[in-house]
Amino acid sequence: MTRRILRTLTQLALLTVTISLVVFLADSRYRVLPTSIHDRLPTHHAGSVVTDITVTFCSSANPFSTCKLSEDEGWRRVEKDLYLGSGWLQSAWVHVKRKSEEELTAGEKVVVGVRVGRLNPGVADGEDWERREAGVWVLRSGRRHDSDSDRAVTAVDVLFGADAVDPRSGWVLAGTPLLVESGRGLQQARLSVRCGRHNVKGEEKTRDAQLRVRKDGRFKILQISDAHLSTGTGVCRDAIDASGQPSTNCEADVRTLEFIESILDSETPDLVVLSGDQVEGPSSPDTQSTLFKLAAPLIERKLPFASIFGNHDDESLVSLSRSAQMSILQNLPYSLSQPGPADVDGIGNYVLEILAPGSSQHSALTIYLLDSHSLSPDEKRYKGYDWLKPSQISWFKSTAQSLRKAHAKYSHFHLDMAFIHIPLPEYAEQNLLVRGGEWREGVTAPGYNSRFYDALVEEGVVAVGCGHDHVNDYCALRPSAVSGGGAHENDHGVKEGKLGPWMCYAGGSGFGGDLDEGGVLWE
Repeated sequence: MTRRILRTLTQLALLTVTISLVVFLADSRYRVLPTSIHDRLPTHHAGSVVTDITVTFCSSANPFSTCKLSEDEGWRRVEKDLYLGSGWLQSAWVHVKRKSEEELTAGEKVVVGVRVGRLNPGVADGEDWERREAGVWVLRSGRRHDSDSDRAVTAVDVLFGADAVDPRSGWVLAGTPLLVESGRGLQQARLSVRCGRHNVKGEEKTRDAQLRVRKDGRFKILQISDAHLSTGTGVCRDAIDASGQPSTNCEADVRTLEFIESILDSETPDLVVLSGDQVEGPSSPDTQSTLFKLAAPLIERKLPFASIFGNHDDESLVSLSRSAQMSILQNLPYSLSQPGPADVDGIGNYVLEILAPGSSQHSALTIYLLDSHSLSPDEKRYKGYDWLKPSQISWFKSTAQSLRKAHAKYSHFHLDMAFIHIPLPEYAEQNLLVRGGEWREGVTAPGYNSRFYDALVEEGVVAVGCGHDHVNDYCALRPSAVSGGGAHENDHGVKEGKLGPWMCYAGGSGFGGDLDEGGVLWE
């Protein structure tokens, strides 16, 4: 009796598996399951699929030309002029038609392939590719299961430059630029498409990875500052050739990225801090393309990175705002960048905690990153550059104090560091004790001192790193911090111990800025 029951249950289980498999395969081709069940399948696209792509050209001299297709018909424009605003009277725009999978009607086609070129890519294999403007070819399928396949195009973007890259997960950049008339200096426009499911959980995992000190007690931080990258390959400033003569044929970004990659490979850091002026605003009409170039070698090497901004990142009228740039950065794989509290001045005021070795949940190192803004808001009274605001200093102090209790539980010595872009006024003091580099140029600090240095002293920060002044690469201590005798008051009435903080420069990393390459390794 028992054997008969077991045999019957086994047969029922096999029948159930067989029926489920048949239904699943049938649904993948003909959609036989109810929508409520189908939408829970792992192949289902939670967002939308692309049903068509086209390019439109319009002229400001022709009032009847259309720069934007009907949104009522489902068209959405990628808000990037393919001429990057340099077409004088003409502009060109990529338009994408998208639909949620649930809205697709029987037989409605979805895009399953995108190519760029002059020749039909389907001639050899007999596929029915459809031609669009600017050399775009799309392959569309009306088979129901294709809308849920990894072939289905789910997003389209435009990037610029012969050296453009797309480091985002699941995105593929077209090898051939769009076929638009290119004048002198016009950057190549290239399509980038995402196919299949958007792996949100996978991207979150790369962003939420914990930072931890190695088992040998070491933790390397590579600070990269003032890369000054452009849209396109860029133009060198102050570059020299192998003979020491000025270089007249030099692509700045190519050399900058080669230099950065060489440091990444030789030093293998645990964290990379991008401390501002990643972008040379006036030469970056497409900020997104520029940021992607710097992020790509970090993502390729699976290196966590954190970013703050400098005065050049959003300097140009065509530059993306800091908040828009931060939105791009924080959504990239391995990025730890954050915009920070909305009620604190600036974009990019946040904290990173590096845990102790092993499985410990205690913090061994805390890193504070703050936005040092751009030009002075009051040039008549305080020439030069902006300063950290009271809301930022208050946020820093309250955050540091709120972490004291947790940090005290760490059995070893806990360290605090800070990163900014523009140096503090204290960097410009003439009697500093300089170590580990050279003072090669004047310090371009704010004309107004908001006393952030004092806050660093009060909260026990041991070092602060900045960029901005490209050829300075030293660390320095104020004399009061190295004269023995324990704690005493500085000129601002704040008690200092004899440990600092050290005030350090990163030097400039980019050939698109003044002078040569730099970068600093913290260990």
